[in-house]
Amino acid sequence: MMKLCVGADRPEDLEEWQQERFGAGPAFHVTRMRPKRAEELLAGGSIYWVFRGVMLARQQLMGFEDRVGADGITRCALVLDPQLVRVAAVPRRPFQGWRYLPGADAPPDLPPGRASEDPLPPELVRELAEMGLL
Repeated sequence: MMKLCVGADRPEDLEEWQQERFGAGPAFHVTRMRPKRAEELLAGGSIYWVFRGVMLARQQLMGFEDRVGADGITRCALVLDPQLVRVAAVPRRPFQGWRYLPGADAPPDLPPGRASEDPLPPELVRELAEMGLL
C-alpha cells in the first residue's frame, strides 16, 4: 500500500510527528476506506510513504481498527509499526488517498548504514527516472 505523506518533506518529519503524537507505541493513520485486501496486507505488508513525489520510507501494517468520527462516519485507522524503515528512492506521480502497491514494485529497504544518508532532491530523482537511470 502507498500513500502521499502530506505536510512532511522527508521521513524525519513524519517520524517526529508520530513520536510526538503516539510516543513509543504503534502509530495510527485514519483513512476513509478500509482496504478490501486487509488480510493480504496484514501478511507482512507495509504502507510506503511518498514525500514530495518520491517514495522514501515504509512502515509495517499491524492492523486495522474502526474509528467513528465526531460526524458519526466510520473510518479505518491503519495501525502502524512505530519504526520507519528507509527505502530506495522511487519517484511517484501524485494520487489521492492510498493505492495498492504490488510487491514486485515495492522498493528495497536501504541497508542500515545508508538509512541515514540524505536522499537525492526529489526533482533530481524524477529527472533520473525519466532518463531511465533509476
